[in-house]
Formats: sequence, C-alpha cells, structure tokens
Amino acid sequence: MKTITLANGKMIEVECLSCAVTSGLVEPDGGTILETEHFHAHQDVAYPVKGLVILASKRHIACLDELTEAERLEYISLLTKIRKAQRGVLGIEHVYYFYNEDTTHHFHTWLVPRYKWMYDFGRSVESVRPVLLHARNHMNHDENLAEVRKAIADLTDELNRGTPL
Repeated sequence: MKTITLANGKMIEVECLSCAVTSGLVEPDGGTILETEHFHAHQDVAYPVKGLVILASKRHIACLDELTEAERLEYISLLTKIRKAQRGVLGIEHVYYFYNEDTTHHFHTWLVPRYKWMYDFGRSVESVRPVLLHARNHMNHDENLAEVRKAIADLTDELNRGTPL
C-alpha cells in the first residue's frame, strides 16, 4: 500500500491509485468526467489545476503496446474528444501530454493544460513538476477549487452529450 495526498489534502492508502479511481473506490473531486467500456477520464486527484484530465485504462496494464485494437481506437478517439472539449469549453490553448511506462500506476495519460502563470516556471517539460507542486501547495483554496469543480462540470457536460465515440 502507498499513501497518496489528494488535492483536497486528504490522504488515502491504495495499492494502485488508477485502479482505485476507475473502480469507484476513490471518487475524484467533481466525479467522473467521462467513462467508456475501456477508459475512465477524471480530474487529477492530486493537483488542483483547472482542466487537468487523466485518461486511465480500466484494465491494469502498463504499456501502450498492451492495449487491444479496440482499446487503441477508443484511446485516440477519447484523447481527441477530451482535447477538443478542453479547447472549446475551457479555452485551453496548449496542453502537455504525459504517459510513462515506469509509473507505479497503470496505463494512463495526463492532459496537462498550460496557463500563462505556469510560464513563470519555464516552458519545457521540466517545468511541469514545479507547476504541479505549486498548484498543490498554493492553489488548494476554496476559490481555485470552485473553478476546478466548475471546469469538471463543464467538461463532463460537453463530453457526455451528443453522439458517443
């Protein structure tokens, strides 16, 4: 078991955070943004950054090449759909995508928005960790959390209306 600190400051112990979230054991703040047969999209539970979405496989796998053909097709469709909603609903112009295979969680991709305030930390991939820690340590207040929850609701509404994938 490992201890995880959530964006709201609550600490939980889980074997695998992604499994806990995709199974419903841990409810991400604001709830599920989008759920399909193979994937679960939610606001990152550790960092209160508006529009920071995690797209996680429901199956506990580690690598992109372990996805089935159906999962691969759904994955790229979902990434595209989420990114379009980030831009259209939240006005997010730039996103960093992260997927790593040496994580202690299972297969998931981070869609990390880039806001103007983040450029104080740099413009490269190296700036992301300090940005996320800044958000956790300095943006964990009612006003920002309300904005994050509003963004979650807006993305959820957009992504769950209309035609399915």
